[in-house]
Amino acid sequence: MSRIGKKSLLVPKEVTVELQDRAVKVSGSKGTLLIAIPADIDVLLEENIISVKRGNESKQTKSDHGTTARLIENALHGVFLGWNKTMELVGTGYRGRIEGTSLVLAIGYSHPVKVDPPTGIVISLEENRVIVSGADKHLVGQVSANIRAIRPPDSYKGKGVKYQGEKLRLKPGKTAKTGA
Repeated sequence: MSRIGKKSLLVPKEVTVELQDRAVKVSGSKGTLLIAIPADIDVLLEENIISVKRGNESKQTKSDHGTTARLIENALHGVFLGWNKTMELVGTGYRGRIEGTSLVLAIGYSHPVKVDPPTGIVISLEENRVIVSGADKHLVGQVSANIRAIRPPDSYKGKGVKYQGEKLRLKPGKTAKTGA
């Protein structure tokens, strides 16, 4: 049995969980998420403990078992505390500003780049850091990846949009020849 899948999930007091037909609805202060449940997976809710069980021992069901448990755990964390990713704008003149709910970046192109966040995502800006936050872990990661893809760090100077704490391996560049 999956060690990840058999681990019980504790529901915080501030979060409400409803079992619907082949779905789990998780609601909290940060929002509401709906997680689809695969066909051979059963989710049981007893008081404030969620347990995930599998119906058979097929390879697909075994892989869905742990995945479903972690998706529910991520939803519980997201609606209670929320998820966020921080990115840094590295480069001379690279900056951003917030217009309404949109992020406008000036990162080396001839025009500013506007990023409109989807519903449930909040983008904030502190100095040269862009913070993407929301309840859905997958959506926060995807929006962050889309922002990074606008100007990924170059391999020589490291200029661009990078995740906070990301280690870049920079190429050495050209070496000058000495006359001989």
